[in-house]
Parts: sequence; C-alpha cells; structure tokens
Amino acid sequence: MMRARVRALLAEVASGAVGVEDALARLDAEPIQTLADATVDHHRALRSGYPEVVYAAGKSVEQLLDICRALDARTGRFLVTRASEHQRNAVTDAFPGALANRSARTVRYARGTMPNQEHGAAAHRRDVIVVTAGTSDLPVAEEALETLAAIGIPAQRIADVGVAGIHRVMSHTETLQRAAAVIVVAGMDGALPSVIGGMVGVPVIAVPTSVGYGASFGGLAALLTMVNSCAAGVTVCNIDNGFGAAMAAARCITLQE
Repeated sequence: MMRARVRALLAEVASGAVGVEDALARLDAEPIQTLADATVDHHRALRSGYPEVVYAAGKSVEQLLDICRALDARTGRFLVTRASEHQRNAVTDAFPGALANRSARTVRYARGTMPNQEHGAAAHRRDVIVVTAGTSDLPVAEEALETLAAIGIPAQRIADVGVAGIHRVMSHTETLQRAAAVIVVAGMDGALPSVIGGMVGVPVIAVPTSVGYGASFGGLAALLTMVNSCAAGVTVCNIDNGFGAAMAAARCITLQE
C-alpha cells in the first residue's frame, strides 16, 4: 500500500466517509499476498516509498507474471530486474506500455503517471548523475538509470570517462558538482570513484563491475579498490549491482529533503 493511499484512507476516516472497521479491513488485507510460489510484500511501499522489485533471474515466466500482476493490482506499477529476453517479451506482452531495456535487462511499468510522490522525488531540482568508466560498464549503469526512472528521480548519464584519460571526467566537473548524488560504475582497476569522490561534496556511490581481464577476478579487484578508496565517504555496492546503487542514491536524496 502506497503512503498516498493510506493518507487518503485516513482522511476518509476522519471525515466519516469510511468507518473505522472498514478501514481496518482494508489495512489488514494489504501487508502480504501469498501466491503459488511467492509471498508479495505490499507494505514495502508504505515503509520505503517504492513497491517490492521483482528479481527475474531463476523465476519461470509464470512465476514472474503472477508477481507482476499482484503488484499491478495493488500499486499500478512494478520494476523487473535481471530479466532474460524471453522474460522481458513475456512481460511486455502481458502489460502493454511496459518499457523493456535490453541492456539493463529490466522491464519498467506504470499505469498512469510514473511517481515517486512518496519521497518527494518530483521536487528534486538536481539530477543523480550516473557515470561509467568505460562503455563496457553501460549495462550496469543502465540498470541504475532504469531504477531511478521507476522511482521517479531525474538522472543523467556520463559515459566512458575512466582514469585512462582523466581529462575526460574533468571536463564534466561542473555537472558533477551540481548533482544530487553521483553513481560511479567502473570495472578494470576501479579507480574512478576515488577521483570523483575528491571532486564533489555530494554522496558518491561506487559500483564495481565484472568487466576486465583475468586478474580482475570478475570485479573483485575493482571492489577491493573501491572499499579502500582514499576519498572520504565513498559508499560501495556489490559487483554489478546498479539497482542497489540507485536505491542507495534515492535514500540519500530523501534524507536531503
């Protein structure tokens, strides 16, 4: 249940349009919904401002669609992450208007407007900037961008500005310094978050990617570089976790409001 719906329900109770017992019955029906193979947490939106996100990997098409339908019925929107092409096609067929992103492996859907009125995202005057060290890091960056779009937080992308040509990121200094938060996506040596962490005074969220040659160990080398950053206050997410970085940025922005 979204906070706006709870607020409207409480207003109806206060005005006498809805009785207390009726309101309690509505609230009792909301917290969880048990499906054949899943239990959907409908109160997550009330607690955190955005409904449960559907992680598609390992789910059958039937399981995925059951969860999406449950979320649509209660909230009118959902975000699917790590979806295969077959899964993306199934969701877009079932939900006309759903937006699939092949690079990000996501599907984003909303009936009507794309909110997050709950966290005041519409009032944000500054964008989150998503930066990639290389073009190969774009799929993870796209996942972050799709997640921000689903939440309703404006974002921009700056691509391929890694430390091998450090003048490239320096040319974006003004844009980065105006950001609400910066998500930095990098594989290989993972050094870019430290550079940007020394350039800006806003939250910097680093995402190591599994891009690189053998000694990168599938992103572990970049992860270790980032958690040992000499730039104070850089926060690090798990390898390839663009979704987690976007959600962290959203929470940082909420605290600023």
